[in-house]
Amino acid sequence: MHATIRRYEGIDVTRIDDVVGKVNETLVPKLRELPGFTGYFLVEGSSGVLSSLGLFETSEQADQSTMVVSKWITDEKFDSVIPSPPKITTGRVVAHSDRVLAVA
Repeated sequence: MHATIRRYEGIDVTRIDDVVGKVNETLVPKLRELPGFTGYFLVEGSSGVLSSLGLFETSEQADQSTMVVSKWITDEKFDSVIPSPPKITTGRVVAHSDRVLAVA
């Protein structure tokens, strides 16, 4: 399994709810359609920070998700809301737990 972590900083805090809503509405369905998709999580930090974790079977599939997300930001016209490219960490998952709690 391979993971891609993206950290977005400087997000317009007045638009975070818009971004989160569109992630659930339009981005997650696109990611689910990708080969090798095994999971996606979005974490709201403080002061205009969002971080995401995407899980895929191979590194190539994880890389493809980065292209999908980049295009999604442009298509949804979030370029001004998300003003700078994310800091990306990608690699092989070397430890994990299968138990995931329900998100409220």
